[in-house]
Amino acid sequence: MKKILISDPTLRDGNHAVSHQLSIDNIVNYCQIADAAGVPIVEVGHGNGLGASSLQVGLAAIDDKSMLTTARAHLKTSKLAVHVIPGFATIEKDIKPAIEFGVDVFRIASHCSEADVTERHIDYCRNQGKTVFGVLMMSHMADRHLLAEEATKMQTYGAEAIVLMDSAGNYLPCDVTEKVSHLVESLSIPVGFHAHNNLGMAIANSIAAVESGALILDGCARGFGAGAGNAQLEVLIAVLHRMKYQTGVDLYKILDAGNLAEVELMKVIPSISSTSIVSGLSGVFSGFLKPVVRIAKEFDVDPRDVFFELGKRKVVAGQEDIIIEVVKQIKGKRHD
Repeated sequence: MKKILISDPTLRDGNHAVSHQLSIDNIVNYCQIADAAGVPIVEVGHGNGLGASSLQVGLAAIDDKSMLTTARAHLKTSKLAVHVIPGFATIEKDIKPAIEFGVDVFRIASHCSEADVTERHIDYCRNQGKTVFGVLMMSHMADRHLLAEEATKMQTYGAEAIVLMDSAGNYLPCDVTEKVSHLVESLSIPVGFHAHNNLGMAIANSIAAVESGALILDGCARGFGAGAGNAQLEVLIAVLHRMKYQTGVDLYKILDAGNLAEVELMKVIPSISSTSIVSGLSGVFSGFLKPVVRIAKEFDVDPRDVFFELGKRKVVAGQEDIIIEVVKQIKGKRHD
């Protein structure tokens, strides 16, 4: 039985869905139930990762130290992970304290064509004896050859695995098969996949990744995550078990974790709205959903038009300030 390593970003990607307002109690309760279920890795933090709380991408209800020390105190067997985007997070201000707080796994992320920015962060964390994954975000924006080049850089820097993120929920299973299989052939370290559900493909894409050789999968309880949500963790576990893959996660207890997430963590259960579909088709980062809808409504502009224009501009996470520029442009054209 092939073993699949499960990484659970419910308490990080899910923070996007509630404008980064998860509470201490939310973290305590979810960590306890995920730990009891045997989830190997639990990722915690602001939606955009370590050091990202800001006016530009959203202020978190609680600081990184409070989130991480709380999670650490309530994870007995699960490893504690953080998402790290160089530019938001620095070694001195963010990574060194996170190590002191007991973080086990550092997932160092860049835009899919910008792996160079991760070298210092990966090298530092490895030298501190931490587990380090390289993460390529918005991976639909690069072909398989460029992804292999960027992933190879991360491998050279010391990454122990590479995770492809379908940050916009843009992939179909054939895309996953093409890119993951090429990475598996090109690298000497494990490959992982992080799905979003904007086109309803999160579980199918995750299974396509595994069947193409991926050994790491991300999933969130009840799909709690940005946009239309992530691969729903309890469904993912059930399907993997039916296919005879080994995860080490207790099915009943992860079903309980999904129930807890629905009741205690989320304001709205993730669903594939019309706007989410357009977000996926346009290839725009799923975390843009809330600000696009809010600003488009404020200016009486169709959010679908906004997403397609943002897609043409190839915007990425951290460029949220472009949303209002695009909305005003569309509004102006309508009145010309």
